[in-house]
Amino acid sequence: MQISGATALVTGANRGLGRQFAIELHRRGAKVYATARRPEQVDVPGVEALRLDITDQSSVEEVAATAGDVDLLINNAAFTGGGNFLTGDPRDIRETMESNYFGTLAMIRAFAPVLARNGGGAVLNVLSGVAWQTVVGNTSYAAAKSAEWSLTNGVRIELADQGTLVSALVPGLIDTPTLREFCANLGVPLAEAAMVKPAELVKRALDGIEQGEIEILDRVAASMKAALPGPPVAFDLVSAASGS
Repeated sequence: MQISGATALVTGANRGLGRQFAIELHRRGAKVYATARRPEQVDVPGVEALRLDITDQSSVEEVAATAGDVDLLINNAAFTGGGNFLTGDPRDIRETMESNYFGTLAMIRAFAPVLARNGGGAVLNVLSGVAWQTVVGNTSYAAAKSAEWSLTNGVRIELADQGTLVSALVPGLIDTPTLREFCANLGVPLAEAAMVKPAELVKRALDGIEQGEIEILDRVAASMKAALPGPPVAFDLVSAASGS
């Protein structure tokens, strides 16, 4: 599909990668609904900010009714702070799964008929390379992203007949304050050379949507997926930082 002239809805658009999606989509000539739990925090000129909590079914349904012209759904919103399975707060672990898996599913279920009415369109789910290699310090987040990857593969098959492209954006290490804080808390060096800038990643993602790609990976994520045929291993942040 073409981004210019499309109507896109981005979840979690008040900061980070979601905000960058809203900026780039608008720059490329799309109409943009930028959603967040606190829409007053959306500061991107030229977009329409909407209140949305993807873990609240009534909120999801209200947004789907409002944004009935959407033909590109970008599922970016996610809680990332679940921590490790054995030491994390069980409420945080549950919220991680609720947002990444069930929240994404709720959005796709609500917008599938919208996309069908508007010619098929596309869904882009923002995943992570930790879907394929868990990461010490946030194993619950890795599991949630693994579940979301499987969800993405499943709905791709289910939505094929209505002409909806379902694609996964799978980055390795995004240069965000969240990642920098995570590395600092673990006491591991930053993998500066391996990190991708949000603006670069978003441009790559939208180019991939226009080209009909079903998985859009950066270099680090590609290496993580390539390791899948071998024994299960954890992602080594120290090795990534050293470039080895």
